[in-house]
Amino acid sequence: MLKALDEAAIRPDVIVGTSIGAFNGAVYAADPGPAAIERLAKLWADVAEGDLLGTGLVDRLKVLLKLRVAIHDTATLRGLLSDALPVGSIDDLEVPFQCVAASVERAAEHWFDAGPLVDALLASAAVPGLFPPVVIDGQHFYDGGLVNSVPVDRAVTLGATEIYVLQVGRLEQPLRPPTRLYETALVAFEIARRHRFGSMRDRSIPGIEMHILPSANNLRFDDPRQIRWSDLDDTTSLVASAYEASSEYLAGLSARR
Repeated sequence: MLKALDEAAIRPDVIVGTSIGAFNGAVYAADPGPAAIERLAKLWADVAEGDLLGTGLVDRLKVLLKLRVAIHDTATLRGLLSDALPVGSIDDLEVPFQCVAASVERAAEHWFDAGPLVDALLASAAVPGLFPPVVIDGQHFYDGGLVNSVPVDRAVTLGATEIYVLQVGRLEQPLRPPTRLYETALVAFEIARRHRFGSMRDRSIPGIEMHILPSANNLRFDDPRQIRWSDLDDTTSLVASAYEASSEYLAGLSARR
């Protein structure tokens, strides 16, 4: 999606992100342009080929015994981000950037717009159960998807009038009641992540133009592979299909204008 936007000469004035979107957004905000896009593509291709989190059962049990609240620690992700980012502070990014996490103590969203970058990104992506909450300034933070999965409203608050949503889920797919036990968690998650974005999408806000770029991810929300969080085998093909679909969308948008 970023490559398609770049080729269409669409440059961001501000980037907001949640969880993995915060990861990608920060890398691009540090060096907006083709070099960062290629670096991201290589980063995730390399991750897909390796064992980023230590997915063996023994590894998970060791971490669970140590942390008690999660089956992965954040050390590997911290190293990955530190290597991928040329700056250490949000303040030093080329493009203004913010990411969101869920404050445990306040049961509320918290936006990071300054300070240590890697800490903020780890907080934004601390999926409950997979990772422990990230402690920053005495507060504990979980994944921002709990409070604002697709933060269009934040972009509007910051003054954006033309918004491009780079969503990697299946927002365009309708939901249905669960029929299997594992589906209950997937349906609950989809409702939680969609409802706030849906209210923004369906509102007519004067002066706001919003575009939801197609991910071309045809994997259904209820596919059991959705719960295999460590399976990244389709990464390269998903990147390629999202590029093609988004390029086609932006070409049509340009023609209509």
